[in-house]
Amino acid sequence: MDPEIARMFATALSIGLGALGPAIGIGMIGSKAAEALGRNPEAESSIRTNMILAIAFAEAVAIYALVVALIIKFA
Repeated sequence: MDPEIARMFATALSIGLGALGPAIGIGMIGSKAAEALGRNPEAESSIRTNMILAIAFAEAVAIYALVVALIIKFA
């Protein structure tokens, strides 16, 4: 197999799988936050703050996957 083809395949696989986990996680965070708001609407400020913080951490994982994919592609 050509090394360039293997590098492209590894790049696509790393960003594809690396974005899948955070996407599922962010969906679950949003779902549970909406459920929590439905059960306890007066705690909206606290729920929103914790939700945004959790989403930021999940996005950080996707950014790490992007960095790894770029390193694979250009190194």
